[in-house]
Amino acid sequence: MSIAKPFIKWAGGKGQLLEEIRAKYPAKIETYCEPFVGGGAVLFDVLQTFSPKSVLINDINAELMNTYRQIKNRCDDVISILSALQNRYRNQTVEENKAFFYESRSRFNELKTNKSESDNLEKAALFIFLNKTCFNGLYRVNAKGLFNVPFNSAKNPLLCDAENLRACSALLQNVEMRTGGYTACRDFIGKDTFVYIDPPYRPLNATSAFTSYSESGFSDKEQIALKQFIEECAQKGAKILASNSDPKNADENDTFFDDLYARFEIKRIFASRMINSNAKKRGKVSELLISNIASVF
Repeated sequence: MSIAKPFIKWAGGKGQLLEEIRAKYPAKIETYCEPFVGGGAVLFDVLQTFSPKSVLINDINAELMNTYRQIKNRCDDVISILSALQNRYRNQTVEENKAFFYESRSRFNELKTNKSESDNLEKAALFIFLNKTCFNGLYRVNAKGLFNVPFNSAKNPLLCDAENLRACSALLQNVEMRTGGYTACRDFIGKDTFVYIDPPYRPLNATSAFTSYSESGFSDKEQIALKQFIEECAQKGAKILASNSDPKNADENDTFFDDLYARFEIKRIFASRMINSNAKKRGKVSELLISNIASVF
């Protein structure tokens, strides 16, 4: 079977950091949970490396979770729609594709607003199409919850990677999926569950707070509440690995996470981040891996 990789580009995706993250995996993973699944780089790596018996993924982004469900349950239908979109896209000029993109974005937002289950298949295919053709593969919504990322002028993106979609679908067959805040996973997490937590990062500055993945934000108050949830899971005996931004990139005296997770192991790793609106501020930045796997609770 082909090696499965994320089927979308996602802000803060962990593909480039997998080697560092793998170093913190437990020796054995039979129960796995991701409360903020995002693009799923760690999910697909864990599924292929450990074949855990019980897996739960969750995200507050309903359109993302719908796409996971459609790939799991109706993969060939998703491929059929994406293939048609790809054929049209490849046979049009850039200007025609720009108009096509905004037409598709309007259709996606219409389906998103209507919330009809009968539209879920089309909505999932459009979700992937827009991800491949919008600026930097971002998912951002406005105050009304409507997707508003502009066109990226890509000439020949791979819109329908059928082989990878089928590989992802095969791995997702025994995965439970929920839509909601991270606390929706509380009842699933128990002793020896490996939990990877990749929340919306704490912004390093005003310009880096560029996006909202859902209609709700994620402030310092939410970061503190998440830490309390992580403590609760750790006390159950769960093995926790969490990622977040490193405030010291912007202010060497900012010890927000060092103080918040003082009882945990904190490792600083480096990632290339390309999503800052200012190209001069893109590049290598320090990120945090927070873990209790080497700690005693």
